[in-house]
Amino acid sequence: MPLPSAASRRTAYDAAVSRPARLPRSLGGRFGAAARSTGVGARNAGETLVEAVGGTVNRAIDRMLLSDERVASAAEGKQLLAGEPAETFTSDMQRVVVLAVPVVRRLARGARLAKVPWVMVASSSIAVGVAVSTGVRELRVIASLVAHRLEQATGERSDPVLVKKLAIDLYLHPKRPPRVDDGKLRFVRLTRKWVSVGVFGRKTAKRAGRALDAAERLDGSALSARWAERTR
Repeated sequence: MPLPSAASRRTAYDAAVSRPARLPRSLGGRFGAAARSTGVGARNAGETLVEAVGGTVNRAIDRMLLSDERVASAAEGKQLLAGEPAETFTSDMQRVVVLAVPVVRRLARGARLAKVPWVMVASSSIAVGVAVSTGVRELRVIASLVAHRLEQATGERSDPVLVKKLAIDLYLHPKRPPRVDDGKLRFVRLTRKWVSVGVFGRKTAKRAGRALDAAERLDGSALSARWAERTR
């Protein structure tokens, strides 16, 4: 059976998390509620934001793994990411935007800005949501290539935790050889990265490209064997 074209795969990947491209009316009210609570729970909000980001990543990669489609090369992954995705705000992203409000205010206070305009807080929080949405899309494509490499090497379905671990570690540190001596999924570092990207306007495309190149070089057999040994 012929493999689906790169264009059809791009459509499938983007459609997996797509919703109508507008913010719901209720989001303004949720912004206001978040603003009123920022003085009390900024630290708790940070922890909740990490949980929200982790849940979004888990669901995106789990959906990808349930399908039979895989990214077969770094070049194909870069082509998928080069396409312009539909501008979307899923319920996950709406929650991330709201939870980012106290985190953004806390960062502004840390920068010694006495009075932070509410418009600046709102726009920065939305930018964090966009950064997370873009990052999840990048991570999903990287995870698809990681799964392909593992499955080609073993002839079996890949372990979801191993796929997520390798994809996240490569995304955070593309030049660092991946290790599987622990099963930690580094959602805290991932969240910090995307908050920084959103607040300071940084780009992640080059990092994602380097991560895809590193994923293509993975030794699927060795990594799967070490992972199986660790989990016995």
